[in-house]
Amino acid sequence: MTLLLILGGLVLLGLGGEFLVRGTVGLARRFGVSPLLAGLVIVGFGTSAPELVTSLQAALSGSPDISVGNVVGSNIANVLLILGISAIIIPLPIKPPAFYRDGFAMSMAALAALAGVLLGGFDRLAGILLGMMLLAYIIVAYVTDRDKHDDEAERHLHAEAQKPDTKRGLALLVLMTAGGIAGVIFGAQYLIEGAVTLARGMGVSEAVIGLTVVAVGTSLPELVACAAAAIKKEPDVALGNIVGSSIYNIFGILGITAAIVPLGAPPEIARFDIWVLVGVTGLLMLFLRTGWTIYRWEGVVFTGAYAAYVGFQLAGAL
Repeated sequence: MTLLLILGGLVLLGLGGEFLVRGTVGLARRFGVSPLLAGLVIVGFGTSAPELVTSLQAALSGSPDISVGNVVGSNIANVLLILGISAIIIPLPIKPPAFYRDGFAMSMAALAALAGVLLGGFDRLAGILLGMMLLAYIIVAYVTDRDKHDDEAERHLHAEAQKPDTKRGLALLVLMTAGGIAGVIFGAQYLIEGAVTLARGMGVSEAVIGLTVVAVGTSLPELVACAAAAIKKEPDVALGNIVGSSIYNIFGILGITAAIVPLGAPPEIARFDIWVLVGVTGLLMLFLRTGWTIYRWEGVVFTGAYAAYVGFQLAGAL
């Protein structure tokens, strides 16, 4: 029953997130929202909806450690697991000017998470500050992409264009959006219920379950999207998805959740996992500086490191 709850929750989260993004992008087109803004804001928030609702429901249901573990674990999985698999499929090159802004924002997000954890957690003020940092990032990204129309702008436009289509009726788009919201809400509820039951049954902390089962589960849409982009030989899309997701996870998901329900810092995350997050973020920046490409052997290093990380978590928990 516990596994059915987790699997059912993950399916609903994945389908709900996809319907939510498609419906809201379709509505944005109908109401004349620019494709660049839709790609940057609507797709960005929409693809992070499973993580957001899961973290928020976990905090509201009295399991805040799952919330923090979900965000930290998702960002670790983004870099080591998802980028690793994508780079094994196809090397991931990037043009330096396109990465300076978002690479800097991703690094600042990791350091903000580190600061919050070391200070004991994220109160409402910290949550509001994180949300303001996300808003500042969105404004800067929109203005620079609109004025320069560079590679990053093309990526955001591509993200919007991948969500068809304007031929659907207004009623159907509203229904898709509402259905997506319902799917994400109920999926998160089932996933959290199953995750808490699993943690108690195995005798492990909720933070560990958040770092592994919940984090990987809510990151599955990014894994599928990035692997598909790599197979279609669109490496910039794969890398951009992960960088953008990592920024939204900390500034947006952690910020919004903490602004509603203050979050403490689980001791195990403060001792180990937050340093892993900062380390893998730094490793990604280093790998990108070596030829501005993540090569296949670096992808193997990433995936091997993630397997070791999960193994370490499970070994320490059991």
